[in-house]
Amino acid sequence: MVKNTRLISRLDIKGSNLIKGVHLEGLRVIGSPQEHASRYYQQGIDELIYIDCVASLYGRNHLSDIISSAAADIFVPLTVGGGIRSVEDAAQILRVGADKVAINTAAVKRPELITEIAQHFGKQCMVLSIAAKEMRDGFWEVFTDNARESTGLNVVEWACRAAELGAGEILLTSIDCEGTRKGFDLALVKAVTDQVDIPVIASGGMGIHQHAVDVVIEGGADAVAMADILHYGRSSVGDIRAALKLAGLSVRNYA
Repeated sequence: MVKNTRLISRLDIKGSNLIKGVHLEGLRVIGSPQEHASRYYQQGIDELIYIDCVASLYGRNHLSDIISSAAADIFVPLTVGGGIRSVEDAAQILRVGADKVAINTAAVKRPELITEIAQHFGKQCMVLSIAAKEMRDGFWEVFTDNARESTGLNVVEWACRAAELGAGEILLTSIDCEGTRKGFDLALVKAVTDQVDIPVIASGGMGIHQHAVDVVIEGGADAVAMADILHYGRSSVGDIRAALKLAGLSVRNYA
């Protein structure tokens, strides 16, 4: 059975605002996360990912109110990341309406957390978020704290280890491509998808419809996370879905 390529809207949040940057820096306020999330839901988005960009500064995730409001009238899976450091933190964000949690910094510091969350809430709930930066040809390094801190970890090796520990899927963000509109890092995505047997969400760089097609066909991505192209109204979920379908990719039917 051919799996559908999932179309996912990524919403980076700072305080109460939806923001967007380039290379995860130079953040600009876009507007209300609720208004944008509702619009994407009405357009037929498959999932939403919320990332608290400053959670590492405060020591915890601050999206409870935003997620609670979203869950009341948006009925697609919601993934929430940023500042989740324990099973208790995960439980809190799931309690207010999230379906999955994404962890990066805390998983690097204590990999056992991946297993703990998977065992408590199910593997499908545990998303490993990887922010990757190319350091030399064919070597990408894992960065944490919203791409501010280097770790020395090899992205591909870390992805493989996380899958073994119980991660259900990987949110793979290219720091180099993020916000550039020049396309995904196809080599990075393929390097990871070639080595893991769990779904990989490609994030960072989508500028035109063809970029989504390329990262699925050439990169092997299971899902495409989009921000800039939707936030600035340069395309709609429906148009992107139609483009993937035209390219022969399987997508969820949406009336």
